[in-house]
Amino acid sequence: MAASVTPPRGMRDFLPAEKARREHALGVIRDVYRAHGFDEIETPVMEDSQRLHAGLGGDNEKLAFAVMKRGLTPDDLAAAAASGDALSLADLGLRYDLTVPLARFYATHRAALPPVFRAIQIAPVWRAERPQKGRFRQFVQCDIDIIGEAGQLAELELLTATLATLDALGLGDCIIRINDRRILARILESWGVPEEFRERALITIDKLDKIGTAGVAAELRELGIVEEGPDAADVAAELEALASADWHLRDGVVRPPAWLDLEAYDDLLALRAALPDAAIEFDPTLVRGMGYYTGTIFEIAHPDLGYSLGGGGRYDHMIGRFLGQEVPACGFSIGFERIVDLLAVRDEGRPRSVVLVYDAEVAPATLLALKHELVASGTRVRFERRVKNLRALLDRVTADGFDAWAQVGAETTDTSSLAFRELAA
Repeated sequence: MAASVTPPRGMRDFLPAEKARREHALGVIRDVYRAHGFDEIETPVMEDSQRLHAGLGGDNEKLAFAVMKRGLTPDDLAAAAASGDALSLADLGLRYDLTVPLARFYATHRAALPPVFRAIQIAPVWRAERPQKGRFRQFVQCDIDIIGEAGQLAELELLTATLATLDALGLGDCIIRINDRRILARILESWGVPEEFRERALITIDKLDKIGTAGVAAELRELGIVEEGPDAADVAAELEALASADWHLRDGVVRPPAWLDLEAYDDLLALRAALPDAAIEFDPTLVRGMGYYTGTIFEIAHPDLGYSLGGGGRYDHMIGRFLGQEVPACGFSIGFERIVDLLAVRDEGRPRSVVLVYDAEVAPATLLALKHELVASGTRVRFERRVKNLRALLDRVTADGFDAWAQVGAETTDTSSLAFRELAA
């Protein structure tokens, strides 16, 4: 039986047209990020296994691909099997996001970086997901982060740059949903959730769009996170009430809702006021699954889609785990794999692309001279040997994004003798 020639499950090949579309989108994203003062860095695809499993990545740590140590012996395998600790066989792992590598990068290079560092990272990450529509084991993240700025300027810069990027990509109808971890903590406190159960409760609340208010309430009861009984909080009803919360919770109100952290809410109001033209919605049920968030959190929503297109938030305690001292940090990530399917390659700024269909008797030196002249004028050129089924050839190069073609025969001497014909897209 022939060996399989398909990529590993959850990973993909990209044909030229799709690769061009992806690179176009990445170019737009990079250009806007740079215009807003961010600098691009690069980190290794692997990090130390202990760093990837230091409790910083939430549930994503369970999805990390481990890289086995070199020179393992049968005794090592037996010891790992006996202890049930498979990670003892690994010393490295593929990164599951770009935030943990960034924190390590900053701790390593802090002396060479400005007091407030604005970073771009655009690179693939790997998670051992169960492959399904829109969910892959290898995918690209587009992150911007600001390290060293404790004030709201960090959030405002991130939101501004992200909204400008979405607009440049033709996705100007997006909405930013925003919340604060302090508000979530106050909600759980009002329900009587013990401190030690709060992170687990947030994981359940994060499923709200999948299982609904009744499902979240039932799961919290099943896990023993909220009590049952006549005096217990009606979590389902309170979640429904939270869904109607907006920017007017303090307008003329003597006593705001008990679940509202007033300081955090005032901070969110200040962010909204500083961006009056942006579509920003307050959503007290927004969680963002990563356990390292400490304050403001945000997510990109599109009116026509049932899933987010990216998100982020403030994570002030992560870098201190590597550096030994606290450093404020905030980041925003665009979900590239989700947005790229919404985009079409734009023609502006793209060089003219032509195909030279040549007869067999044309000398290679003639072809190269023609190509040299066209490339020098800013044109993209591909050679194709003439075949009987010319229509199929032209259909193929049209699908590859070429604009025109010309036949090259023995009588062709220079580009002035080429008769280009446009290809119908």
